[in-house]
Amino acid sequence: MTFADVAVIALPLPGVALGSSYGTPALKVGGKLLARLRDDGDMVLKVEDGLREALIETQPKVFHTTPHYDGYPVLLVRLGAADASQIFGLVERAWGQMASAKLRRERAGLPAGS
Repeated sequence: MTFADVAVIALPLPGVALGSSYGTPALKVGGKLLARLRDDGDMVLKVEDGLREALIETQPKVFHTTPHYDGYPVLLVRLGAADASQIFGLVERAWGQMASAKLRRERAGLPAGS
């Protein structure tokens, strides 16, 4: 899997835009970081803390962190070892936590204000 594959997964979600962060390609929702490619080829992905620890513990060949990211709700993903369907689920989950109510309604096909 590559970051381009992740972009294909994420860009159809309402409000997701391609940008950059620290000079590398990034995906953002409302200007906030959803995911970014690191210089080493790993991806930084937004996740909630409990899930972060569980993924690192159960799948250390795919998910990890460094002391730099301690205290932040992000996870490092070894894209070469990642499963596309699992990454899709994690991207959707992160998007759902970051997206505004309006964007979530848009994705659900509901009219504005409902």
